[in-house]
Amino acid sequence: MLSKKHFSLFIRLVRKLAWMLLILWGITVISFLVIHLAPGSPTDMETTLNPLAGEAARRQLEILYGLDCPLHEQYMNWLVRLLHFDFGNSMSADSRPVLTKILERLPVTISMNGISLILTLLIAIPAGILSACRQNSLLDRGITVLVFLGFAMPSFWLALLLMYLFGIELQWLPISGLRSMGFEQMGPWAQFCDLVRHLALPILVYTIGGLAGISRYMRACMLEVLRQDYMLTAQAKGLSPAVVIWRHALRNALLPVITILGLSVPGLIGGSVIIESIFAIPGLGQLFYAAVMARDYTMIMGNLVLGGILTLAGNLLADFCYGLADPRIRHTSGMAR
Repeated sequence: MLSKKHFSLFIRLVRKLAWMLLILWGITVISFLVIHLAPGSPTDMETTLNPLAGEAARRQLEILYGLDCPLHEQYMNWLVRLLHFDFGNSMSADSRPVLTKILERLPVTISMNGISLILTLLIAIPAGILSACRQNSLLDRGITVLVFLGFAMPSFWLALLLMYLFGIELQWLPISGLRSMGFEQMGPWAQFCDLVRHLALPILVYTIGGLAGISRYMRACMLEVLRQDYMLTAQAKGLSPAVVIWRHALRNALLPVITILGLSVPGLIGGSVIIESIFAIPGLGQLFYAAVMARDYTMIMGNLVLGGILTLAGNLLADFCYGLADPRIRHTSGMAR
Protein backbone atom coordinates (compact mmCIF):
# COMPACT_ATOMS: atom_id res chain seq x y z
CA MET A 1 0.00 0.00 0.00
CA LEU A 2 1.28 3.45 -0.92
CA SER A 3 2.40 5.71 1.87
CA LYS A 4 1.00 9.20 2.18
CA LYS A 5 4.15 10.71 0.65
CA HIS A 6 4.17 8.34 -2.33
CA PHE A 7 0.45 8.82 -2.90
CA SER A 8 0.97 12.60 -2.95
CA LEU A 9 3.76 12.22 -5.51
CA PHE A 10 1.52 9.97 -7.62
CA ILE A 11 -1.30 12.54 -7.57
CA ARG A 12 1.12 15.29 -8.58
CA LEU A 13 2.41 13.18 -11.45
CA VAL A 14 -1.11 12.45 -12.69
CA ARG A 15 -2.03 16.14 -12.52
CA LYS A 16 1.10 17.13 -14.38
CA LEU A 17 0.50 14.57 -17.13
CA ALA A 18 -3.13 15.68 -17.45
CA TRP A 19 -2.03 19.30 -17.71
CA MET A 20 0.55 18.38 -20.36
CA LEU A 21 -2.09 16.54 -22.41
CA LEU A 22 -4.37 19.58 -22.19
CA ILE A 23 -1.59 21.87 -23.40
CA LEU A 24 -0.76 19.46 -26.24
CA TRP A 25 -4.42 19.47 -27.30
CA GLY A 26 -4.39 23.29 -27.34
CA ILE A 27 -1.24 23.24 -29.48
CA THR A 28 -2.92 20.96 -32.02
CA VAL A 29 -6.05 23.16 -32.21
CA ILE A 30 -4.10 26.38 -32.78
CA SER A 31 -1.71 24.75 -35.24
CA PHE A 32 -4.54 23.19 -37.24
CA LEU A 33 -6.34 26.51 -37.54
CA VAL A 34 -3.22 28.48 -38.46
CA ILE A 35 -2.04 26.20 -41.24
CA HIS A 36 -5.52 26.13 -42.80
CA LEU A 37 -5.74 29.93 -42.66
CA ALA A 38 -2.52 30.24 -44.66
CA PRO A 39 -3.05 30.90 -48.39
CA GLY A 40 -2.88 27.91 -50.69
CA SER A 41 -3.80 24.26 -50.26
CA PRO A 42 -2.42 20.86 -51.33
CA THR A 43 -4.81 20.80 -54.28
CA ASP A 44 -3.54 24.17 -55.51
CA MET A 45 0.03 22.91 -55.48
CA GLU A 46 -0.90 19.81 -57.49
CA THR A 47 -3.26 21.39 -60.05
CA THR A 48 -2.07 24.97 -60.63
CA LEU A 49 1.00 23.98 -62.66
CA ASN A 50 -0.81 21.20 -64.51
CA PRO A 51 -2.71 22.49 -67.57
CA LEU A 52 -4.68 19.23 -67.82
CA ALA A 53 -6.02 19.45 -64.26
CA GLY A 54 -9.36 21.21 -64.17
CA GLU A 55 -11.95 21.87 -61.53
CA ALA A 56 -13.11 18.24 -61.55
CA ALA A 57 -9.59 17.04 -60.74
CA ARG A 58 -9.31 19.61 -57.95
CA ARG A 59 -12.62 18.43 -56.52
CA GLN A 60 -11.51 14.79 -56.58
CA LEU A 61 -8.32 15.66 -54.76
CA GLU A 62 -10.28 17.54 -52.10
CA ILE A 63 -12.48 14.48 -51.55
CA LEU A 64 -9.42 12.22 -51.47
CA TYR A 65 -7.70 14.35 -48.82
CA GLY A 66 -10.91 15.01 -46.86
CA LEU A 67 -10.73 18.75 -47.52
CA ASP A 68 -14.36 18.85 -48.67
CA CYS A 69 -15.55 18.54 -45.05
CA PRO A 70 -15.99 21.53 -42.71
CA LEU A 71 -12.88 22.53 -40.83
CA HIS A 72 -14.06 21.22 -37.46
CA GLU A 73 -14.87 17.83 -39.01
CA GLN A 74 -11.42 17.70 -40.59
CA TYR A 75 -9.86 18.38 -37.19
CA MET A 76 -11.97 15.75 -35.42
CA ASN A 77 -11.10 13.15 -38.07
CA TRP A 78 -7.42 13.97 -37.69
CA LEU A 79 -7.65 13.91 -33.87
CA VAL A 80 -9.36 10.49 -33.86
CA ARG A 81 -6.56 9.09 -36.01
CA LEU A 82 -3.99 10.68 -33.73
CA LEU A 83 -5.52 9.00 -30.69
CA HIS A 84 -4.90 5.71 -32.48
CA PHE A 85 -1.26 6.81 -33.12
CA ASP A 86 -2.04 7.29 -36.79
CA PHE A 87 -0.68 10.56 -38.20
CA GLY A 88 -2.26 9.85 -41.57
CA ASN A 89 -0.63 9.77 -44.98
CA SER A 90 1.35 12.56 -46.55
CA MET A 91 -0.47 14.72 -49.11
CA SER A 92 2.64 14.76 -51.29
CA ALA A 93 3.06 12.66 -54.40
CA ASP A 94 4.36 9.59 -52.58
CA SER A 95 1.38 9.44 -50.12
CA ARG A 96 3.53 7.61 -47.57
CA PRO A 97 2.59 7.46 -43.87
CA VAL A 98 3.61 10.62 -42.04
CA LEU A 99 5.01 8.72 -39.06
CA THR A 100 7.21 6.59 -41.32
CA LYS A 101 8.72 9.65 -43.01
CA ILE A 102 9.31 11.35 -39.65
CA LEU A 103 11.00 8.29 -38.15
CA GLU A 104 13.28 8.07 -41.19
CA ARG A 105 14.50 11.64 -40.73
CA LEU A 106 14.43 11.86 -36.92
CA PRO A 107 17.77 10.12 -36.14
CA VAL A 108 19.75 12.53 -38.33
CA THR A 109 18.28 15.67 -36.77
CA ILE A 110 18.43 14.37 -33.20
CA SER A 111 22.04 13.22 -33.65
CA MET A 112 23.24 16.54 -35.06
CA ASN A 113 21.46 18.66 -32.48
CA GLY A 114 22.34 16.35 -29.60
CA ILE A 115 26.05 16.35 -30.44
CA SER A 116 26.09 20.12 -30.94
CA LEU A 117 24.25 20.65 -27.63
CA ILE A 118 26.80 18.52 -25.77
CA LEU A 119 29.68 20.40 -27.39
CA THR A 120 28.02 23.71 -26.58
CA LEU A 121 27.66 22.80 -22.91
CA LEU A 122 31.23 21.51 -22.68
CA ILE A 123 32.51 24.84 -24.02
CA ALA A 124 29.96 27.40 -22.82
CA ILE A 125 29.67 26.40 -19.14
CA PRO A 126 33.44 26.49 -18.40
CA ALA A 127 33.72 29.70 -20.43
CA GLY A 128 30.94 31.32 -18.39
CA ILE A 129 32.53 30.20 -15.12
CA LEU A 130 35.95 31.53 -16.12
CA SER A 131 34.43 34.86 -17.18
CA ALA A 132 32.61 35.20 -13.87
CA CYS A 133 35.61 34.24 -11.75
CA ARG A 134 37.80 36.74 -13.62
CA GLN A 135 35.29 39.49 -14.15
CA ASN A 136 36.47 42.45 -16.25
CA SER A 137 39.82 40.80 -16.91
CA LEU A 138 41.40 40.41 -20.32
CA LEU A 139 40.21 36.77 -20.42
CA ASP A 140 36.64 37.82 -19.64
CA ARG A 141 36.63 40.44 -22.36
CA GLY A 142 38.23 38.09 -24.88
CA ILE A 143 35.62 35.37 -24.25
CA THR A 144 32.83 37.94 -24.50
CA VAL A 145 34.08 39.21 -27.86
CA LEU A 146 34.49 35.71 -29.29
CA VAL A 147 31.10 34.36 -28.23
CA PHE A 148 29.25 37.47 -29.38
CA LEU A 149 30.97 37.35 -32.75
CA GLY A 150 29.53 33.88 -33.18
CA PHE A 151 26.14 35.03 -31.92
CA ALA A 152 26.06 38.05 -34.23
CA MET A 153 26.73 36.00 -37.37
CA PRO A 154 23.55 34.75 -39.06
CA SER A 155 23.65 30.96 -39.20
CA PHE A 156 23.15 30.84 -42.97
CA TRP A 157 25.99 33.34 -43.55
CA LEU A 158 28.34 31.45 -41.23
CA ALA A 159 27.41 28.20 -42.97
CA LEU A 160 28.25 29.67 -46.38
CA LEU A 161 31.60 31.00 -45.10
CA LEU A 162 32.55 27.61 -43.66
CA MET A 163 31.44 25.84 -46.84
CA TYR A 164 33.61 28.16 -48.93
CA LEU A 165 36.65 27.84 -46.63
CA PHE A 166 36.67 24.14 -45.75
CA GLY A 167 34.80 22.75 -48.74
CA ILE A 168 35.94 24.82 -51.71
CA GLU A 169 39.24 26.47 -50.82
CA LEU A 170 40.80 23.83 -48.58
CA GLN A 171 38.66 20.92 -49.82
CA TRP A 172 38.85 19.22 -46.44
CA LEU A 173 35.14 18.57 -45.90
CA PRO A 174 32.10 17.89 -48.12
CA ILE A 175 29.58 20.71 -48.30
CA SER A 176 26.30 18.88 -48.93
CA GLY A 177 24.50 15.63 -48.34
CA LEU A 178 24.98 12.97 -45.74
CA ARG A 179 26.92 10.33 -47.64
CA SER A 180 29.53 10.15 -50.37
CA MET A 181 29.20 8.18 -53.57
CA GLY A 182 30.01 4.52 -53.03
CA PHE A 183 29.01 4.71 -49.35
CA GLU A 184 27.48 1.23 -49.44
CA GLN A 185 30.75 -0.31 -50.63
CA MET A 186 32.75 1.19 -47.74
CA GLY A 187 33.70 -0.67 -44.59
CA PRO A 188 32.13 0.18 -41.21
CA TRP A 189 34.97 2.46 -40.12
CA ALA A 190 35.09 4.22 -43.50
CA GLN A 191 31.31 4.76 -43.36
CA PHE A 192 31.62 6.25 -39.87
CA CYS A 193 34.39 8.60 -40.98
CA ASP A 194 32.37 9.62 -44.02
CA LEU A 195 29.35 10.51 -41.86
CA VAL A 196 31.57 12.48 -39.48
CA ARG A 197 33.05 14.48 -42.36
CA HIS A 198 29.58 15.31 -43.73
CA LEU A 199 28.20 16.32 -40.33
CA ALA A 200 31.24 18.31 -39.17
CA LEU A 201 30.24 21.65 -40.73
CA PRO A 202 26.54 21.58 -39.71
CA ILE A 203 27.44 20.63 -36.14
CA LEU A 204 30.07 23.41 -36.05
CA VAL A 205 27.46 25.97 -37.15
CA TYR A 206 25.01 24.75 -34.51
CA THR A 207 27.66 24.87 -31.78
CA ILE A 208 28.93 28.35 -32.58
CA GLY A 209 25.39 29.71 -32.66
CA GLY A 210 24.57 28.34 -29.19
CA LEU A 211 27.72 29.35 -27.35
CA ALA A 212 26.87 32.98 -26.67
CA GLY A 213 23.51 32.51 -24.98
CA ILE A 214 24.48 29.73 -22.57
CA SER A 215 27.90 31.19 -21.71
CA ARG A 216 26.36 34.60 -20.96
CA TYR A 217 23.65 33.06 -18.80
CA MET A 218 26.27 30.99 -16.99
CA ARG A 219 28.42 34.07 -16.37
CA ALA A 220 25.51 36.15 -15.05
CA CYS A 221 24.29 33.36 -12.77
CA MET A 222 27.76 32.69 -11.39
CA LEU A 223 28.31 36.37 -10.65
CA GLU A 224 25.03 36.50 -8.74
CA VAL A 225 25.82 33.36 -6.75
CA LEU A 226 29.39 34.43 -5.93
CA ARG A 227 28.02 37.60 -4.29
CA GLN A 228 25.81 35.65 -1.87
CA ASP A 229 26.60 35.57 1.85
CA TYR A 230 26.96 31.79 2.04
CA MET A 231 29.71 31.96 -0.60
CA LEU A 232 31.63 34.41 1.60
CA THR A 233 31.10 32.02 4.52
CA ALA A 234 32.49 29.08 2.50
CA GLN A 235 35.56 31.14 1.60
CA ALA A 236 36.00 32.23 5.23
CA LYS A 237 36.07 28.56 6.31
CA GLY A 238 39.24 28.15 4.29
CA LEU A 239 37.80 26.04 1.46
CA SER A 240 39.84 26.08 -1.72
CA PRO A 241 38.52 28.22 -4.60
CA ALA A 242 37.92 25.09 -6.70
CA VAL A 243 35.71 23.54 -4.00
CA VAL A 244 33.81 26.80 -3.50
CA ILE A 245 33.13 27.21 -7.22
CA TRP A 246 32.51 23.65 -8.40
CA ARG A 247 30.75 22.24 -5.33
CA HIS A 248 28.86 25.18 -3.85
CA ALA A 249 28.42 27.82 -6.55
CA LEU A 250 27.93 25.74 -9.68
CA ARG A 251 24.82 23.87 -8.55
CA ASN A 252 22.95 27.06 -7.70
CA ALA A 253 24.12 28.80 -10.86
CA LEU A 254 22.93 25.92 -13.06
CA LEU A 255 19.21 26.38 -12.32
CA PRO A 256 18.56 29.21 -14.82
CA VAL A 257 20.74 27.44 -17.40
CA ILE A 258 18.63 24.29 -16.99
CA THR A 259 15.55 26.37 -17.79
CA ILE A 260 17.16 27.58 -21.02
CA LEU A 261 18.13 24.03 -21.97
CA GLY A 262 14.58 22.81 -21.37
CA LEU A 263 13.20 25.53 -23.63
CA SER A 264 15.78 24.73 -26.32
CA VAL A 265 14.53 21.15 -26.82
CA PRO A 266 11.81 22.09 -29.36
CA GLY A 267 14.48 23.94 -31.33
CA LEU A 268 15.80 20.52 -32.35
CA ILE A 269 13.29 20.70 -35.20
CA GLY A 270 12.66 24.39 -35.84
CA GLY A 271 16.32 25.36 -35.68
CA SER A 272 17.25 22.70 -38.21
CA VAL A 273 15.29 24.11 -41.15
CA ILE A 274 17.91 26.59 -42.35
CA ILE A 275 21.00 24.47 -41.73
CA GLU A 276 19.57 21.28 -43.21
CA SER A 277 18.37 23.18 -46.28
CA ILE A 278 21.77 24.80 -46.84
CA PHE A 279 23.75 21.57 -46.41
CA ALA A 280 21.09 19.42 -48.16
CA ILE A 281 20.85 17.08 -45.18
CA PRO A 282 17.77 14.81 -45.17
CA GLY A 283 16.53 15.63 -41.68
CA LEU A 284 13.31 16.77 -40.06
CA GLY A 285 14.00 20.44 -40.73
CA GLN A 286 14.24 19.88 -44.46
CA LEU A 287 11.15 17.66 -44.37
CA PHE A 288 9.16 20.31 -42.47
CA TYR A 289 10.22 23.05 -44.90
CA ALA A 290 9.19 20.97 -47.92
CA ALA A 291 5.85 20.20 -46.26
CA VAL A 292 5.14 23.89 -45.65
CA MET A 293 5.99 24.80 -49.24
CA ALA A 294 3.68 22.04 -50.54
CA ARG A 295 0.93 22.81 -47.98
CA ASP A 296 1.13 19.17 -46.88
CA TYR A 297 -1.25 19.56 -43.93
CA THR A 298 -0.82 16.08 -42.45
CA MET A 299 2.97 16.29 -42.57
CA ILE A 300 2.96 19.78 -41.06
CA MET A 301 0.69 18.65 -38.23
CA GLY A 302 2.88 15.61 -37.61
CA ASN A 303 5.96 17.82 -37.21
CA LEU A 304 4.10 20.32 -35.02
CA VAL A 305 2.79 17.58 -32.74
CA LEU A 306 6.33 16.26 -32.40
CA GLY A 307 7.53 19.79 -31.59
CA GLY A 308 4.81 20.14 -28.96
CA ILE A 309 5.77 16.82 -27.37
CA LEU A 310 9.43 17.88 -27.32
CA THR A 311 8.47 21.19 -25.67
CA LEU A 312 6.55 19.46 -22.90
CA ALA A 313 9.27 16.84 -22.52
CA GLY A 314 11.86 19.61 -22.21
CA ASN A 315 9.89 21.26 -19.41
CA LEU A 316 9.51 17.93 -17.62
CA LEU A 317 13.23 17.23 -18.02
CA ALA A 318 14.04 20.68 -16.65
CA ASP A 319 11.90 19.99 -13.55
CA PHE A 320 13.76 16.72 -13.01
CA CYS A 321 17.15 18.40 -13.44
CA TYR A 322 16.16 21.09 -10.91
CA GLY A 323 15.94 18.39 -8.27
CA LEU A 324 19.32 16.97 -9.24
CA ALA A 325 21.01 20.36 -9.18
CA ASP A 326 19.39 21.64 -5.98
CA PRO A 327 18.27 19.07 -3.34
CA ARG A 328 16.15 21.73 -1.65
CA ILE A 329 13.74 21.65 -4.60
CA ARG A 330 13.53 17.85 -4.40
CA HIS A 331 12.79 17.86 -0.67
CA THR A 332 10.33 20.76 -0.62
CA SER A 333 8.45 20.10 -3.87
CA GLY A 334 5.74 18.22 -2.04
CA MET A 335 5.15 21.20 0.27
CA ALA A 336 5.27 23.77 -2.55
CA ARG A 337 2.47 22.14 -4.54
